[in-house]
Amino acid sequence: MTKLFTTTALIAALAMPAFAAKPGEGETLAENQTLNFWILDAFKSLDPQLTSSRTDSDMIRQLFEGLLNEDETGAMVPGVAESWEVSDDGLTYTFNLRDAKWSNGEPVTAGDFVYAWRRAVNPETGSEYAWFMELMNIANAAEIIKGDVAPEELGVTALDDKTLQVQLIKPTPYFLKTLSHSTTYPVPQSVVEAEGDGWTQPGKMVGNGAYVLKSHDLGVEAVAVKNDEYWDAENTILDEVKFITVNDQNIGLTRYLAGEIDWMNTLPAGRLPQMQAEYPDEAISAPWACSYGYLFNLSDKGPEALKDLRVRQALSYAIDRDIIVDRVLQGGQRPAYNWTHWAMEGYEIPEVDWADWSQAERMEKAKELLAEAGYGPDNPLNLTIQYNTSEDHKKLAIAVQQFWKAIGVNVTLNNYEWKVHIDRLNNQDFEVARYAWCGDYNEASTFLDYFRSGGYNQGKWENADYDKLLAEAATAEDPNVLYRQAEEIWGQELPMAPVYHYAMAQMIKPDIRGVPLENVMSAWYAKDMYRVAE
Repeated sequence: MTKLFTTTALIAALAMPAFAAKPGEGETLAENQTLNFWILDAFKSLDPQLTSSRTDSDMIRQLFEGLLNEDETGAMVPGVAESWEVSDDGLTYTFNLRDAKWSNGEPVTAGDFVYAWRRAVNPETGSEYAWFMELMNIANAAEIIKGDVAPEELGVTALDDKTLQVQLIKPTPYFLKTLSHSTTYPVPQSVVEAEGDGWTQPGKMVGNGAYVLKSHDLGVEAVAVKNDEYWDAENTILDEVKFITVNDQNIGLTRYLAGEIDWMNTLPAGRLPQMQAEYPDEAISAPWACSYGYLFNLSDKGPEALKDLRVRQALSYAIDRDIIVDRVLQGGQRPAYNWTHWAMEGYEIPEVDWADWSQAERMEKAKELLAEAGYGPDNPLNLTIQYNTSEDHKKLAIAVQQFWKAIGVNVTLNNYEWKVHIDRLNNQDFEVARYAWCGDYNEASTFLDYFRSGGYNQGKWENADYDKLLAEAATAEDPNVLYRQAEEIWGQELPMAPVYHYAMAQMIKPDIRGVPLENVMSAWYAKDMYRVAE
């Protein structure tokens, strides 16, 4: 049997209580403990193992709880797992579960995690995030996803109702950071099997989070109310959380200013300076671990022109990121000439030579490259940019259309609702697509793994050296060195035209406390928030 040990750092972590809402000295709680949160798109799925959406995950995080949570700075803190031990070889994790309950009063057991994790990797489930379990390096995950091994062979075992053991195939420094991700949340087997696809509907859903789903009017509003069965319910102050869908950000801001929305975490492009001047206590910008760009379809279904590196370079060079960041967005974002967000823990962005060129130099080089590739007035390059419904995405797509027109590329714009946009990406039914990736945990690999051959990778770029570096990084003493080398390969190949690194320009009502502005992952828990009397 593997010898278990606890490091000094781990002892400290285990001694920490789970983060909870706690009014500060001199603060008086408001009578109204409801939070109205704005979302741009309707939920695609509230099933932890089926979702791939950031918006979905924000709600799922209120309804379910995994082994670990994140505190206000993004540090990992106990969730359902009260403590854990790691074997000497770093391959075996043993989690000791607290006395937690489902919203129907039944106990949450290690077997619930085993069921959920097997469900995530089972090809029959059709999880878009099955690859995430492979990324966690859980034993047999890759083989199960490919259909070569039965889900029951996944390296996760319930030693008893309160003890969960996870077997990895190699030491994984970021493993604990993955455990606050919704794909790893437990789900109640009896409910899922009894209700089928309808198990996430109000009145049927059973969760183990601080809130339960009360109502859901798709594309309009979803309401979650306090779960009295939650293990830390006595420290949960907000009674109700409403997710209000407003597809137009300008209308969303209008509703915020009218008092109908309390927290709008993505302001319309260009509005932050005005809001900071008029509402200095409410308008805030904070780094957010997401990167935005235009993804090239390099699959067999993609246009032949994009398979030419010179074309991809030309399209990347022609985008004037300073105009986009300084004139269009104006929300604290930074121009991106690479993929991984600059704020990821321990990561240094590699040098990119064309980042230091003037925009005029980039445009001149872009024209040269297109001409070398055989495109010009007599043979213009025609491309279609796909984006999902949003006034900001539209503005940026129009701007890029003009940037590319200036180098002789004709662009058609296609707008789709979010669900259709994602489905088309997943099926490689696009040429160039607006895309953004938000990190799943605070390490560079969460970005770089997207482009791994077996990653989510909707543009289907492949590079064996890139894959090898990511594989080696998993056991490296300093993985960030290998991450930079992988990103250098990415920068040489440009499977996407990077545009900007996110900052979250947002409006928050001044009586709300506990919004985790120092967490670059922007993972928030309503249970850690409260309202004070004004």
